[in-house]
Amino acid sequence: MDWYHYRFRSVWALPVPPGRAYAALEQAEGYPRWWPQVRAVNRFDDSHALITVRSLLPYAITFTARQVRRDPVAGVLEIAMSGDIDGWARWTVVAAGSGSVARYDQVVDVNKALLRRFAVVGRPVFRANHRLMMRAGRRGLVAHLEAV
Repeated sequence: MDWYHYRFRSVWALPVPPGRAYAALEQAEGYPRWWPQVRAVNRFDDSHALITVRSLLPYAITFTARQVRRDPVAGVLEIAMSGDIDGWARWTVVAAGSGSVARYDQVVDVNKALLRRFAVVGRPVFRANHRLMMRAGRRGLVAHLEAV
């Protein structure tokens, strides 16, 4: 097993049509307003940003995100990541009844020294930390979409 390699999937049921959900998710610089664990999104240009996230555990992860795919028709947003984590992440937004479903897939290798040092014993805790972050993100996005 590669202790530094992670695969995550989260599925968010959202009470708005896919176009509205997609529009909110494609505005990454707005994430810190509704997703507490996304601490900063600093854009370099239209396709690159420096992102810092921190969940319950006392460490932050910083990475450069590079836009790989932006396809509103297919409902797909994908980035490549490099820095404390290397890999990719993808949102796929589809219709579901009167609302939508946003699926988040992420495949990364951890480079941050602290996470590598505690990779074996910390893995279950790191995965739980990610789940908590994703739950908070869904709650924040729903509240944001309902307020708009």
